Amino acid sequence: MESNLYLEQFKRSIAIAKKNIRIYYSKGPVVIFGIITPLFLFLSFYIGRNMPAETLVPGLIGMTAFFTATSVGPAIVPWEARAKTLERLISSPISIWTIFLGDVLSSFLFGAVVSIFPVIFGVLIGVKMVSPLILGFGIVLATFCFASFSILLSAYPPTNSPASVMMLSSMVKFPLVFISGIFIPIEDLPAWGRTVSLISPLTYFTDLARYSIQGRSFYPFELDFILLVAFAVIFLVVAIKIHERTIQKRL
Repeated sequence: MESNLYLEQFKRSIAIAKKNIRIYYSKGPVVIFGIITPLFLFLSFYIGRNMPAETLVPGLIGMTAFFTATSVGPAIVPWEARAKTLERLISSPISIWTIFLGDVLSSFLFGAVVSIFPVIFGVLIGVKMVSPLILGFGIVLATFCFASFSILLSAYPPTNSPASVMMLSSMVKFPLVFISGIFIPIEDLPAWGRTVSLISPLTYFTDLARYSIQGRSFYPFELDFILLVAFAVIFLVVAIKIHERTIQKRL
């Protein structure tokens, strides 16, 4: 009986994810922060440098997964609150967990699908994958982790302004990109840089992508998997708990 209840709530999360995909994927901020920004960041790093593709492609995959999976989530709640559809969702027979799991699923799907393109790009330019299966699992796990992080970005302060949330989330996301070993491998960072990089989940996915493509990584790939799972659980639980406390202030 209880399992049927959970299954019913999960089906409603999928319905919310479908609604988000239909409404929000084509919005300007999502396209700018999810696709155009990582592309130009990568080009600014790539042009003028004589680096092998095997070194660059893991960073491109990491940036794409991170920016696309976090591009939709922060703005959904403010958009819903401003359009007065959040009230309708809350008054319907679904839990807060169901609503935000739907938001996470929509961000996860967007990130996972778009992250396939840099992998295809790498294959087309001749990059050989040492462990494609590990890379595939890593993309799935990392995009779910980043999607959970994205709803945490909109949890506090409880504003209904999408522009304010996008600005605040950018202030958090960009520093994480620069400390996560995307532009400079972790082993080349100074001791303080390696210490700071520990707080970013993107560090472990970038390391995992390097292992999948180059066959070597700074951390054991099993540890990268474990830490991505841990970050995903922490982000999801903390984000939903904060939203449960603050959601009334958005109505």
